[in-house]
Amino acid sequence: MALLDELKFGAMEKWQQISLVLCIFGFLKEFRPSEPFVFQYLTGAESGYNVTVDQVVQDVFPIGTYSYVAQLVVVFLITDYFRYKPLIIVAGLAGTVVWSMFVLARSLGALQVLEVFYGTYMAAEIAYWTYIYAKVDRRHYQKVTSHIRSATQAGRFVAATTSQALIYSGATGYLGLNYISLGAQLATTVWAFMLPPVPASMYFHRQEVPTDEETDLPKPQSTCSRASELLWAHFKTAYTNFTVIRYSLWYSLAVCLYYQITSYVQALWSEIGGPDTMLWNGAVEAILTLAGSLVALAAGFVPQKLLTPQNTILGLSVIAIAEGCGLLLATRTTTLMASYAGYTLFGVLHAFSITLVSAEIAKHISDDSFALVFGINTMAGLVAQTLLTLAIVDSDGWFALDVRGQFSVYSVSFVTIGVLFGVFALVEAGKRRRGNIAS
Repeated sequence: MALLDELKFGAMEKWQQISLVLCIFGFLKEFRPSEPFVFQYLTGAESGYNVTVDQVVQDVFPIGTYSYVAQLVVVFLITDYFRYKPLIIVAGLAGTVVWSMFVLARSLGALQVLEVFYGTYMAAEIAYWTYIYAKVDRRHYQKVTSHIRSATQAGRFVAATTSQALIYSGATGYLGLNYISLGAQLATTVWAFMLPPVPASMYFHRQEVPTDEETDLPKPQSTCSRASELLWAHFKTAYTNFTVIRYSLWYSLAVCLYYQITSYVQALWSEIGGPDTMLWNGAVEAILTLAGSLVALAAGFVPQKLLTPQNTILGLSVIAIAEGCGLLLATRTTTLMASYAGYTLFGVLHAFSITLVSAEIAKHISDDSFALVFGINTMAGLVAQTLLTLAIVDSDGWFALDVRGQFSVYSVSFVTIGVLFGVFALVEAGKRRRGNIAS
């Protein structure tokens, strides 16, 4: 079984061995020390691209968004059919292409091609996360997911810390960080080939152990039609549940705004700090990664008795408004440290709330539909992000706002989400009051 057949892991159980191999892959993939300073690299003299700030924001980064959402649709449909591992290898290869172009390419057109491959790199990531549910027995889902999230967070933390230390000490420049990232992506690709293959998948290569949802399905002639029937059954069961719909709305909007904010926040910091200011992007990302991991862990210890529908929805409302306020601080301040503080507040609240919402969704869907539901929710968020990019970021967009204008929109969007979920909380309170009166 690939690497697991060649190496001995002592007394570790098979699921633990798989978890270890996946953790190493996740750490390597997320070890990209160039990312906290990618905007500074592209717009600086060191890269040799000779592109302006506006070109990067309006003509380069949007290509990555469009590429990501377009390819995610395809990847989402074929990942299960090809049983995950080939798409994980594609992710490693795409990452290698991206960082090779970062260090070798020198034109605006090349940057735009790079963003297409970056979309492939991001879209193929779904194969990595769904691989878990196909390869590991469901009783180990929670532990393996926890291990892998910890490994990926560790990769981001070490990468961000490394980047800031190297830049601050002058040991290397932004180009050197890209060479390090390229090396990590090459290692990721090699490691991807060592992942154990998956003999069965959720839908197209399913093991013949029917679930409750499958027992009522007709027995079609082909594997594809059988998979389609099961996909529809899982979809219908999940999205006819209003609780799932409501939390999925939050999840998709949060994904949309989070990806948008993290994609363009370096442009905001560059405008606030100016060309001659020492940037602490790496340190901020390291602090946020560590704090986000801690609050995500804390979210798992919130007592279940407190997580009534009314309390959860009201909490999400308050969190969204607080996120909007943090972003507004980050956007409107003239002090770089205040902007870092506002962004960190937003990021910590996002890590807590997205973990809480994910758990609430998982409570109301079957284990076998985790990948489907979270894949659809992510796709919905990316479609929303694409529309947002077209509206206010793209140079040919409807409004094409400057970076502060864009972040003002994101701030107001979070406040609007908070108001919407405040209304949901009032509706839940009304239901509870009527229930008490009736009883």
